[in-house]
Amino acid sequence: MRQLRDFVQHFFNPLHVYCRLKDLGVKAPAAHRFTRAYERLVWRHIW
Repeated sequence: MRQLRDFVQHFFNPLHVYCRLKDLGVKAPAAHRFTRAYERLVWRHIW
């Protein structure tokens, strides 16, 4: 169960999300804005 939790925590980490957006071709300012909003609206409530 811990492995699953660690994977989910890593996968939904804001830095990981930012990197995946960059890999998809999203420009840095847009990826940064999205990640900041994601961190405020989702990440803080998950962990």
